[in-house]
Amino acid sequence: MMKRSLSLVCFVMALVAYPGAHAQQQPNAYAISSAHELATQAGVTIFEQGGNAYDAAVAVSAALAVVEPASSGIGGGGFWMLQSHDDALSVMVDGREVAPAAAHRDMYLDDEGNVDRDLATNGGLAAGIPGAPAAWVHIAEKYGTLPLSVLLQPAIDLAANGFPADEKYVTLLAMREEVMNRWPETAEIFMPEGNVPSVGDIIVQADLANTLRTLAERGHDGFYTGEIAQRLVDGTRAAGGIWTMEDLANYSVKERDPITTEYRGYELISAAPPSSGGITIAQILNLIEPYELSELTRVERTHLLAEAMRRAYRDRALYLGDTDFVDVPMDVLLSKAYAAGMRTSLRLDQATPSSMLANDPDVRPEGNNTTHFSLIDDEGNMVSATLTVNLLYGAAYVPPGTGVLLNNEMDDFSAKPGAPNAFGLVGFEANAIEPYKRMLSSMSPTIVRSPQRVAVIGTPGGSRIITMVLLGLLDFIDGNGPQSWVSLPRFHHQYLPDEISIEPDSMSAAEIEALEALGHTVTERDRTWGNMHGVMWDLMSNELEAAHDPRWPSGGAVVVPVTD
Repeated sequence: MMKRSLSLVCFVMALVAYPGAHAQQQPNAYAISSAHELATQAGVTIFEQGGNAYDAAVAVSAALAVVEPASSGIGGGGFWMLQSHDDALSVMVDGREVAPAAAHRDMYLDDEGNVDRDLATNGGLAAGIPGAPAAWVHIAEKYGTLPLSVLLQPAIDLAANGFPADEKYVTLLAMREEVMNRWPETAEIFMPEGNVPSVGDIIVQADLANTLRTLAERGHDGFYTGEIAQRLVDGTRAAGGIWTMEDLANYSVKERDPITTEYRGYELISAAPPSSGGITIAQILNLIEPYELSELTRVERTHLLAEAMRRAYRDRALYLGDTDFVDVPMDVLLSKAYAAGMRTSLRLDQATPSSMLANDPDVRPEGNNTTHFSLIDDEGNMVSATLTVNLLYGAAYVPPGTGVLLNNEMDDFSAKPGAPNAFGLVGFEANAIEPYKRMLSSMSPTIVRSPQRVAVIGTPGGSRIITMVLLGLLDFIDGNGPQSWVSLPRFHHQYLPDEISIEPDSMSAAEIEALEALGHTVTERDRTWGNMHGVMWDLMSNELEAAHDPRWPSGGAVVVPVTD
């Protein structure tokens, strides 16, 4: 964690302001927390050149695409939550991937009607049309102050000159070693001589540097039309994909109104569909609002939150999808009255089996690879961004001559009603595959505000993103700072499978036994999850703090005074 005092300003208005009508004070420092110290440094470089928060967000996003390809990339997508200090700007830039025109709901089913998970997660057919490059261009041109060529230069330098592989890079790559070696183009970049590189080896990505240069020079057209686009299409189709030049040319970002709700004097600003994050978090907060969490034991609080998670994730599975294609009943799902109705089945002395909540009798339960950064600039403008290629190293395929590691986001669609995806999440018609549709996501970039403090928070972690952000923002509301949010022990319930997942050694045997006595199944995982990044602006002390998740030491958090 880093903390730096700011110049003294008057906060009288902040003491009485309602969330959403904050005083116009400006911090004298900026704060960044990202999953890699080199990406954080890219943001610092842009701030030092006079860029604003939105400029820095482009630079950090592009740098992460180079140094953290397991989690995000130019071949993926994401959501960028942009919030100005004076509420003049409050928007989610939706750079989510879309299905190609030739996609259809049964494209991953075998002759027996079962989902072929290899087709859905590896190679050309697994990839949606990337949205990240279009989002970078959109943010730079509409909200930034510096040229795109300046914003992408740190990433270009990292790709062209190389960077040292760290322990996280090597560890995650080893998990996909077999698949990465299927395609010579991928192996040549990431698996020299067929082997996982060692910690400290320099990773150079010359083709990616050229693609980034083309994007910097030509903007949107540098990726979605012309030579780069043709190489992407030809390479993807050679690996079993169905992309066309029209698919790329037709891609555009969307601007969405964020999901907003109030919880005990705090305002939540979070991701809108096709993210499920904002609605699901808001539903959980609405469900638990009448309860005094501070008066509950740890077991009681875990039980209550798990029951609320169960109900909200059930609605996620049944109702949520791309609102450009399906009618999502957002007003109902977000209403306090709807939460009150769901609360009638919630008991503090007994767990409710998920089977008792299901609307669809055909549900059959079975069975972390995203990135996030948070930042705030010297004018108090904030960005919370969560980016992804879905599973580790996405589809594990690079079309020749592009350096673009493709996503495997098509697996985030519901390939078959009631069948779980790679994260165990089930879905139904609302998230079925359709041409040009955006797949449902759990990414939850979030900003939480009160008259006294502001938090910018988010994390990777697949289906667990929502519950991690929930636990972090509740910790913020409890009065704690970023280092506490990112370090909390984590637990999770997602409706199906019907279990509470917990991190290793995060609960005592007695606590687990008490939860099981209430009717829960508690599963202790063998690994931790998530990689949370948060920054906080304390309006009362006029200080900024930033922290990155201690689970992965490669992250970088910095607070830097502005030089006059």
